[in-house]
Amino acid sequence: MTDIGFSLSNFLFVSGVSLLVVLILMTVTALIGRRQGRVSVVDTAWGIGFLVVAVVAGSVGTGVLWRRLLLTALVAVWAGRLARHMHTRNKGKGEDPRYQKMLADQPGDPFLVAIRKVYLVQGAAVWFVSLPIQVSAASGGGMWWVAVVGAMVWGLGVIFESVGDAQLAAFKADPSNKGTIMDRGLWSWTRHPNYFGDSSVWWGLWLVAASAWPGVLTVLSPVVMTYFLVFATGARLLESQMSERPGYPEYQQRTSYFIPRPPKSRSGAS
Repeated sequence: MTDIGFSLSNFLFVSGVSLLVVLILMTVTALIGRRQGRVSVVDTAWGIGFLVVAVVAGSVGTGVLWRRLLLTALVAVWAGRLARHMHTRNKGKGEDPRYQKMLADQPGDPFLVAIRKVYLVQGAAVWFVSLPIQVSAASGGGMWWVAVVGAMVWGLGVIFESVGDAQLAAFKADPSNKGTIMDRGLWSWTRHPNYFGDSSVWWGLWLVAASAWPGVLTVLSPVVMTYFLVFATGARLLESQMSERPGYPEYQQRTSYFIPRPPKSRSGAS
């Protein structure tokens, strides 16, 4: 243990075990996906992956106890809700169009292509994005008030993500809304409240980790997560699929892309 309260050897152990359990999880997920004939099972494994990393970090880390327990609890709440939501959303359905597009016209065995382009990529992303949790597990005392701010940012993210998902599910369940664009509730403030919430969750978790050195150095983890949510596999990909739907261009004009803000009036947007 160094004089700043960080154990490099413990971090390497936590990180190594985390990588191992994520690889095992993605291997099992790939086998399940092959049996079911759809890659989208990885969406459920996404949240579970962060949960197992948090449990590993909280269990074998030697850092300050209160922060390990806090991060484990925060990740468990977020990951449990997300995994349950994704499982319910995808249960009994075919392949997600996102993965169909991603894997279309790829040479080679489809299962091996899915391993290379989906399962390994998402496993690596889980391990990298969870670095604040891993580092914090080996860190000593720090500024508790920064952790409190982080927990508040996390809470804001969970609210946006869970409420946004619930509002969208209720909207889709109403037959009278078929063929229309969801532009109510949080969806009138941002076109992607669930993605904004997800990003906020990880900035909040990073702040908790950054309350003690060297957690602040893991800032690339929430940066990468936000990049994927905004520009890579999240909002931008969904926008490309939705842009041809009637009413969506008008919705884009009056509603913020990512950061929530009051919507423009329909007359002003036109």
